[in-house]
Amino acid sequence: MEAEMGAPTFWDNSERAQKHIGKLNGLKKSVLPVVAFQKKVDDIGVMVELVEAASPAEREMYAAELDSTVAAMVTELDALEIASFLNGPFDRNNAIFSIQAGAGGTESNDWADMLFRMYSRWAERRGFTFELQDVQAGDQAGISKATVIIKGENAYGYAKAERGVHRLVRISPFDANKRRHTSFCAVDVIAEVNDEIEVDIPEGEIRVDVYRSSGKGGQGVNTTDSAVRITHLPSGIVVVCQNERSQIKNRASAMSVLKARLYEKKQDEQRAEMDKFYGEKGEIGWGSQIRSYVLQPYQMVKDLRTGISTSDTQGVLDGDLDRFVNAWLRAGSPRHRNKEIQMEE
Repeated sequence: MEAEMGAPTFWDNSERAQKHIGKLNGLKKSVLPVVAFQKKVDDIGVMVELVEAASPAEREMYAAELDSTVAAMVTELDALEIASFLNGPFDRNNAIFSIQAGAGGTESNDWADMLFRMYSRWAERRGFTFELQDVQAGDQAGISKATVIIKGENAYGYAKAERGVHRLVRISPFDANKRRHTSFCAVDVIAEVNDEIEVDIPEGEIRVDVYRSSGKGGQGVNTTDSAVRITHLPSGIVVVCQNERSQIKNRASAMSVLKARLYEKKQDEQRAEMDKFYGEKGEIGWGSQIRSYVLQPYQMVKDLRTGISTSDTQGVLDGDLDRFVNAWLRAGSPRHRNKEIQMEE
């Protein structure tokens, strides 16, 4: 592919050239770290030989260096292994991330706001871009719903681990009697479709409404009818975008999200597994949660799918989610499933 870039006619078609470069860069990001790690493994072999051939006085010094080098490589190998699980057709794409408060009024709205903050911190930790598409404020506090696009390498591959219902148990700051309350929120994640995937949406199947943006905004955002709401009439899917000043840009963003949702729905119907992406969440309430966040009477966050738990609740709410995401990716890997099958046999 690099050789093709040297051809005199390579840039004759700019769009094709850019796609070629993007694909090449993606392949490099997959292959080069493994090649570099293999070189380190070879170097370790040389170090082992030095330790074995060294004098007793030198052996201790070489062995200490060997131990520290191997310890660092274990962490690197862990990251390579996790990356190897991101082999789905859309894992490399951006993620369209939605948070929906469940029943419970102010409590659930505040929990949705906490989750919004948690995921924005998580995206920042991973070097992803966190772009707000739409947010609906709660009646008294927090938010009732928010949609964002998380952009970055393998954003969907990692973010899809968070799809499901999240449960919070705490002493309510809104209860004068300081009683414990349980709140639920649903998180939905779909992949942003790219231009290579064609989703035909006839104009007659959509209704476009424009209105004045609400919430925080700059000059012009809240003073013009720039917000766009698109309703897909056959499916009932509604998409809202109000983060841009321009109505044209908001419409383009909303159509992009709508295409992604329709494509996801179509894929589910073709596989006849509607619960894979949407039914898995089920009702936003008891018995359907994937993770529990308990702040009272003790402190623990536990993922009910993998059994991974931690008492560092504040760290998790500050975006330290990789332990849960990585465990879920490992649990869904073919290697892990093969081990389970062998154990059952």
